[in-house]
Amino acid sequence: MTQHQPLLKFGVAGAGVMGRNHARVLSDIRDVELTHVFDPDGVTAEGVAAAYGATPVTTAEAFVDAGLDAAVVATPNRTHADLAVALLEKGVHVLVEKPIAATVEDARRIIDAAKANDRILMVGQVERFNPAVEAVKRAIDGDDVISIQITRVGPFPPRMGEVGVVIDLAVHDIDIIRHLTGSEIVEVQPQLARTKAEREDTALLQFRLANGTIAHITTNWVTPYKVRTLQVATMNRFVVADLITRQVTEYFGQQPDGSYSTRGVMSWPAEPLKRELEEFARAIRSGEPPAVTGEDGLRNLEVALRCLGEG
Repeated sequence: MTQHQPLLKFGVAGAGVMGRNHARVLSDIRDVELTHVFDPDGVTAEGVAAAYGATPVTTAEAFVDAGLDAAVVATPNRTHADLAVALLEKGVHVLVEKPIAATVEDARRIIDAAKANDRILMVGQVERFNPAVEAVKRAIDGDDVISIQITRVGPFPPRMGEVGVVIDLAVHDIDIIRHLTGSEIVEVQPQLARTKAEREDTALLQFRLANGTIAHITTNWVTPYKVRTLQVATMNRFVVADLITRQVTEYFGQQPDGSYSTRGVMSWPAEPLKRELEEFARAIRSGEPPAVTGEDGLRNLEVALRCLGEG
């Protein structure tokens, strides 16, 4: 008979769209108990906490002192560092939503605090847990990747945050590119445009990786409908994935007459956010590094800031 694990006491900081999603998923994960929800807006904190039988708190101090084992930080980017560092220094394991922080310096502060306190730090790069991305990774395993093209476009968000498309959307794809190639981005060629917002709402980003792979991200908030596609060309195959429908197709065996074979690649139905939070809990229990480390978050942020001319 397997020993039942003691429950990990979790808190969620920030009860916006992403924080509410985390709260919902955490309430459905085995061996995890959602005990606290923090939001400076009392009505919001109470509403989300009540839905999942948790305690609402309205100050960072009360959240840090809540006796948590682990916390999800889903507050605005500029607040990530101070809250994450305070939690880590209190001995709490932290999953911080992407991007890890607003600045490279802040990202390093979080990473250093995790090391100094021997806590697990994971960055919420949820697309890495998309079954379609995992299927592409399996399909190209062992192949030399020639190029990667990612399109992540859609309508203008109803609530404009403090960031443009590079930080909000392209950070997902920067992480996917690094994950699929196992290599680092060494050259960036960004083209940015501002049409409806104070910050960039359209970006065409070109990259070269240390291993020679070239990559391209098209992202915007000016397309009337959502598209999330990933295309990978390798020496032996061409793989296309729709990250929304999770449909993955592999094209291979091209002949001199132009004919080729195709096959669908299985991607298992699973909610990426649940996979991500289960991975975080696994890392906490095993003490092993999580799938997406603080250093991953830092690299993704560095590339994004270089694209914005701030790196």
